[in-house]
Amino acid sequence: MTFAAPTPRTVLITGGNRGIGLAIAEEFVALGHRVAVTARSGEGPQGTMTVRADVTDTASLDAAFTEVEAEFGPVEVVVANAGVTRDLLLMRMNEDDFESVIDTNLTGAFRVVKRASKGMMKARFGRIILVSSVVGMLGSAGQVNYAASKSGLIGMARSLTRELGSRGITANVVAPGFIETDMTGELPAETQADYKKSIPVGRFATPSEVAKVIAWLASDDAAYISGAVIPVDGGLGMGH
Repeated sequence: MTFAAPTPRTVLITGGNRGIGLAIAEEFVALGHRVAVTARSGEGPQGTMTVRADVTDTASLDAAFTEVEAEFGPVEVVVANAGVTRDLLLMRMNEDDFESVIDTNLTGAFRVVKRASKGMMKARFGRIILVSSVVGMLGSAGQVNYAASKSGLIGMARSLTRELGSRGITANVVAPGFIETDMTGELPAETQADYKKSIPVGRFATPSEVAKVIAWLASDDAAYISGAVIPVDGGLGMGH
């Protein structure tokens, strides 16, 4: 089996200064792409351009895109990765707890995609990748807000596929399960073991494993895949 050599693209990743976003940025850099990341604070990995932006602020996103376009040219690949959680049981969750998560995770993705789509439509090429979660399909007690925001990304990607597919633009969703991060690393060993029992492969994913799937979806080899939900969850969400 042979694989096409990557075509260098201008890539923008939101929330690319830590966790999965950092790993995504590192993977695109390793493949020879021109990579920019948005961050409210901190910096992206070596070899990337960091621009200050908050996905809840349309003006800051527009300024960030303008800065990236001036340096690297139009954004050809956008990865909407920025996200937050405010976990509470329904009876304790207030409207602000719900709306703030939706505003970042779902409306934030809308703002990013809308701004990116302008250049993509003109170029008749684009890769839109939305980072969801297995929780968006399975649900999770205490995460009504987060699950709703992550589930909404699926409807967004499929609607974008129908709107923009004829312009050479694909839109896909990656749904990670449990990932090895600082947060999961702080869980008690017993809790980690319980979680792993529910995962058929018996372990958490590395951020790099998620990043490689995203990079492949952005590649020329994945040009005929759109509106798909790609699980990276070790089989946790099978059947969804």
